[in-house]
Amino acid sequence: MTRVKRGYIARKRRKKILAFVSGSRGAHSKLFRTANQQKIRALVSAQRDTSRRKRDLRRLWITRINAASRANGVSYNKFIQYLYKRQLLINRKSLAQISVLDCNCFSTILKNIIP
Repeated sequence: MTRVKRGYIARKRRKKILAFVSGSRGAHSKLFRTANQQKIRALVSAQRDTSRRKRDLRRLWITRINAASRANGVSYNKFIQYLYKRQLLINRKSLAQISVLDCNCFSTILKNIIP
């Protein structure tokens, strides 16, 4: 039986994985099998923490809006309720930025939507 020479595809795949984990320590950046496990673990952590970061930022925005609206005498719940009644769809990120950077503008918005 003749000898079969393998192509470069497998080597290319392994080099790509080793390049992905090149910043890791020890065997995690040198040996293919542990590097592959490290890559899978890193991608799982990245996906989980992306969702967690989105959740945390939304909580932060709500807290900032609540603080600013309570300073003007209205709770967060009522503020959002009045926004929806007036059909003013301003997202929470923008409202939080306005409440932190420009308190006068936020209080103007609040005064205009509350009957």
